[in-house]
Amino acid sequence: MSHTSRRGFLKRTTGASAALVGASFCSSPWLRAAGANDDVRLGVVGVGSRVKIGGMGRNEIRNFRQIPGVRIVALCDVDEANLRPEVESFQKRNEKVAAYSDVRKLLESKDVDAVVVTTPNHWHALVTIWACQAGKDVYVQKPASHNIFEGRKMVEAASKYRRIVQCPNGSRAQNGYAEALDYVRQGSLGKVRMVRHVHFGARCGIGKVSGPQPIPSTLNYDLWSGPAPILPLARQNLHYDWHWQWPYGDGELGNWGIHHLDGCRMFVGGGLPRRVISIGGRFGYDDDGQTPNTLIVYFDYEPAPVLSEFRALPRDKSFHSKAVAGKDSWGPGAMDSYQGIPVGKVIHCEHGYVASTISSHVAFDSSGKEVRKFQPTTPSQNRNFIEAVRSRRAGDLVSDMLQGHLSAVLVHLGNISHRVGKTTPPGEIRQRIEGNKELAAAFERFKAHLAANGVDLDKTPATLGAMLTFDPDTERFVGEFSQQANQLVSREYRAPFVVPEKV
Repeated sequence: MSHTSRRGFLKRTTGASAALVGASFCSSPWLRAAGANDDVRLGVVGVGSRVKIGGMGRNEIRNFRQIPGVRIVALCDVDEANLRPEVESFQKRNEKVAAYSDVRKLLESKDVDAVVVTTPNHWHALVTIWACQAGKDVYVQKPASHNIFEGRKMVEAASKYRRIVQCPNGSRAQNGYAEALDYVRQGSLGKVRMVRHVHFGARCGIGKVSGPQPIPSTLNYDLWSGPAPILPLARQNLHYDWHWQWPYGDGELGNWGIHHLDGCRMFVGGGLPRRVISIGGRFGYDDDGQTPNTLIVYFDYEPAPVLSEFRALPRDKSFHSKAVAGKDSWGPGAMDSYQGIPVGKVIHCEHGYVASTISSHVAFDSSGKEVRKFQPTTPSQNRNFIEAVRSRRAGDLVSDMLQGHLSAVLVHLGNISHRVGKTTPPGEIRQRIEGNKELAAAFERFKAHLAANGVDLDKTPATLGAMLTFDPDTERFVGEFSQQANQLVSREYRAPFVVPEKV
């Protein structure tokens, strides 16, 4: 099979979006990113809003602009109110940048070598697959996918078109995580017994609207919805609060949990669990959010289980009146901690443990004495991506598409268990899980946390998620509840925004 240049491919496929989506491209493994002075030319898809939260695209623009030999040459956003100010920022710096509302048009450009995907979750897979088909490398934000099926298709696309695809998250950042992982894998603290992920961070509700909200005149809602059905806008904050609605987001597990679940997975061998069960619900406020804000997920791994605990309410209900008054709802100060960390993971071993946050990784012996603090030796994920784009070696990536997919599967497993479950009285939950000491203890902490916030589980019962059995080879559920669970492995796609069976 003869190899085709990127420019030659694009010349033959410019124009029809359908041709772009179905195109076949196989680049040479030694092909370097082209551009003036051999620059790597980036397009950022999903600039994001300029509110306090929700501007990941702008963060990545700042990060990549600091890397020598990188030029951002294209921006894409379906909301002109997001796109226009960022284009103007480039113009003020006398930097030329093309502006697009439709990612398909951006991908037709011969001036773009790679794309940075910072869209809502439900768009991640399609942009990544289309970009791979167009011969462009991809840096796709967490979580890699909106569902399990999409993640596998992204892996297949990266492999088939031999593209460099990076899936960044906190556990792969330049912070000492890799060094702590090596330390534990060498047996320095003995065998791993359990890995815990904790995220105790207060978050307000997203408000409750009385009916469909008006679509901003600056927004192309058809393109924003993309693969998802076009639904009435049922939230106050269009550009961030999609995280807590199932058609677009993956809840707290997908927003924050993915950062640490990726690290948990690597500490227990890097594969996928055989079973998963959850306990959770959306407590403390009545809003338009659909995803749980307080959640326990138990991943039954061998040789050691992973236990995840999310708490999005503070220590007591006084927080809510302060939040209504407009005070900051963020920060771990209002929350509990586990072995000194409010957000992160704790790796329990035979002879000690590692306490790991986004920015710090410290090993302790069994008595709690610090024995080692790990300093980073790995590159930043942005620079690592650019280096791999230049080397054309996917193995140089700190988190390639497969790793991003496998870690996102943990997010989806926890969410699917919750969505297949049913509300259950606390006494029955206790009876059902009493054989699992760690899960039972987590449920007692769960109840105490909710009680401090005025939530009575007898009156507002939690959802006991289904105990699901997962086949890592087929990435499908088997056994009890598998029929319901497998319906959530993928979704119904809205033409023409369909993630294909064959990429």
